[in-house]
Amino acid sequence: MDLLYTVNRKVAPKPFLNQESLYEGQSLCSLSSRNIVAFTTTTELDDNNGKTWGSHVYVCDLNMPWHTHKVLSNKNIITALEWDLSGDKLVVADSIGNIQLWMFKDHVLNDWVLIGSTCFVGEHILGAAWFHNGKKTGLVTEKKDSIHYSEKFNHLPFAPSVRQFGGRAAEGVLVVSTTGMVGAVMITKDFQNPICSSTESLGSTRHRITAVDLCYGKNGHILVAISSGNIYLPIRCYRVLVRKNDDKCTITSQALPSFFLQDGAPKDNTYTSVTHLKFVVREDADSLVIAVNSDSGGIVEVWELREKSQPVHKLFQPKTLEPFKTIVVWQHQSQYRCSSPIAAIATTKLSIVTTLPPPSYVVVALADSSIHCLSRDCLKEISFSSLNMAWRPDEPNNKYFKSSVSITNIDISWLGCVLLACDTRGNLYLYKLLPDGGPSLTLSYACTLLEYCLVTGLDWLDVLLCLRSSMIEPLCDRLDVSFNRQLQPIQQYHYIQFLCIKISLYRMLVSGQSKAADLSSLLMIHSVATAFKSLLRPSDLISHDKGPAESLATVINEAITDVDKVLLHLDPKEFTVEPSTLQSLQQLIQWVADLALNLLARLPEQRLQMKSGGYELLKDHKALNTLRELLVIIRIWGLLRPSCLPVFLRSADNLDVLALLFRLLSKLVQPNGDGQTQQIDDGLIDDCCLLPNQIMIPQLHQGNSITAIATPVLFYQSFPLQLEYSIEPEQLLFVPEFNPIEGCMHSGQIVDGIRHLYLGKQPLLVKQCTRCVGKAQVQNMTRTAAIRAWDQRWARACRCGGIWRIHKACS
Repeated sequence: MDLLYTVNRKVAPKPFLNQESLYEGQSLCSLSSRNIVAFTTTTELDDNNGKTWGSHVYVCDLNMPWHTHKVLSNKNIITALEWDLSGDKLVVADSIGNIQLWMFKDHVLNDWVLIGSTCFVGEHILGAAWFHNGKKTGLVTEKKDSIHYSEKFNHLPFAPSVRQFGGRAAEGVLVVSTTGMVGAVMITKDFQNPICSSTESLGSTRHRITAVDLCYGKNGHILVAISSGNIYLPIRCYRVLVRKNDDKCTITSQALPSFFLQDGAPKDNTYTSVTHLKFVVREDADSLVIAVNSDSGGIVEVWELREKSQPVHKLFQPKTLEPFKTIVVWQHQSQYRCSSPIAAIATTKLSIVTTLPPPSYVVVALADSSIHCLSRDCLKEISFSSLNMAWRPDEPNNKYFKSSVSITNIDISWLGCVLLACDTRGNLYLYKLLPDGGPSLTLSYACTLLEYCLVTGLDWLDVLLCLRSSMIEPLCDRLDVSFNRQLQPIQQYHYIQFLCIKISLYRMLVSGQSKAADLSSLLMIHSVATAFKSLLRPSDLISHDKGPAESLATVINEAITDVDKVLLHLDPKEFTVEPSTLQSLQQLIQWVADLALNLLARLPEQRLQMKSGGYELLKDHKALNTLRELLVIIRIWGLLRPSCLPVFLRSADNLDVLALLFRLLSKLVQPNGDGQTQQIDDGLIDDCCLLPNQIMIPQLHQGNSITAIATPVLFYQSFPLQLEYSIEPEQLLFVPEFNPIEGCMHSGQIVDGIRHLYLGKQPLLVKQCTRCVGKAQVQNMTRTAAIRAWDQRWARACRCGGIWRIHKACS
């Protein structure tokens, strides 16, 4: 368990008396399925004098944790902070009963909007959980070596917590308070009344609760485990059902078997208080972790639900009844003793495999700032770390660390690869959490995790942070082989996500930048082709088996190198699109032509280079044929609206650039023999060498500087990295290098990576990706239906899968 980085508050230049006490509080932290961190502090991060005392919620991306955004400030202490399963919404609950539901505004990390709020007056909220959406995918243990995703990964039966009309899953939150109240807050989608709420008592009588945890049952119910804190009182469990009736929700609670800790392993009389309860896996209600503290130490115990046969007395035995009755009881499983009181506990969020019981971790943070990772089976210690360990020798300890700081909350990422901890000041600590405590992630397990992300849509940044540079290219090759074995419909469905994963892997290598750029171009070719072909309509509505896109693909496969001769084989009516729509697509049309120019201009030097591993777009004949199809569509559209055609700076006005590009690409994809690039004739190479003299070639891939964690610079750092809020670390600056094409035109401007517009050298306001640092316009002026659909394609995430944040240029 290695400490990867810490993110600290800025040290005050002139400390004053009792300054440290102003920042101390019970900070909370929570990791979303998109690897976004939400955490709380008692004072604002830029406050050095304690004027902003309260409770403040911040969010940041694990890849750029120094860029934080404050979601809200609260006067009362925030006691619960939880993400929903999709990673888009956040619930914030406090000590006087306020429940607030927040979500990204327009899917932007540093722009939030309040969905709705309610108040359960006088209730101190202890725990909260979002309703389950009913989606659960698992790796089938018996078929983990199967080549097909459909056999390896199964959609497991799991009911949504609350059903709406048609069986659709409802969105909302269940909360539990210190008085034994359970409350439901449901999102109604009604503009005037965005939420509805109801309350109920957990048990027949209300009583004081000090520890609680919530877990999902497979039949749609939510299980609640509670403790009153006293070791001599039982740990109680309840099954809670929430139902939606019209515009209201109702709650029913049913008591389940409870148990006394005295029935388990013996303890001495010094252990008096139950401080934490945690289900071992959030979707497995059969195991519970209990933390018990004394003044000088603590105990962690695992209890499991077991079936037990109970003999029935003869007097109570009807003839039909068996002599034994099976009942479900809690049984003590294992125990771990701690040398210091327990401060926080984290357990696995997601069980990836279908093995029962699911393999999982129990991570315990102690008051002495040590963290212990335990295996679920017997609570054996797998790995250990401590904030008191020596920092890097080139950094003085007192610069970033004070002995009074202690960990208050911890959370594990959804894939279980990293552990996040926060301390009393709101500083963050990120640890690598490797399986079985091994020195590194194995190639096969990393491949399985990435395939799981491919199938489920989960974010894979935490996997990237645990990789070694030497395993990235073999991992890409293994992913390729596995993906190409899938059935064609499966490949089509997961294609974009597959490209995103491969791009992010190659971006982690200095030598992989050109491969990542080629894969980015491939992703954009696929997206542009899908968008363009969706605008085409068959002229004969009776014939649905072969539309204009299929007719074009058939003609392209014939050995025709003249673009105008291709048009003779097509029905022009099927390619007719409104002129206003065509004009709005001009920048995408321009990008297609610029890409074709760049590829052909690179062909001579690519041919001379030694054979290299990885992906090269020039060798992908399927992608090049798609590019040829787009050039044909652009040719037809140019006849309808000449102003939508791409613009070129040419040496001769009579040079037909589109026809030239199509002819050269056709020669490239139809060489003699088996189609390998080494068999390209010298005439094609000569024509490509002339291109920079005939046409000004624009720069397609710009080496934009990136300051982030997941870049090739990571492999050359000394750990842990010492980061500071609001300050970009200079040591993490990475500038990718691309071999410039001879005669290529460098504009020096920022380019919108989605719309391919020039935004100027220093645009004032842009959307910036937190992963690849790609930029895009915040608001687009042209609003035809086609461009709206294009913008919507990239609204939730960047083309690399990263989340957007609004970036303002420094004045």
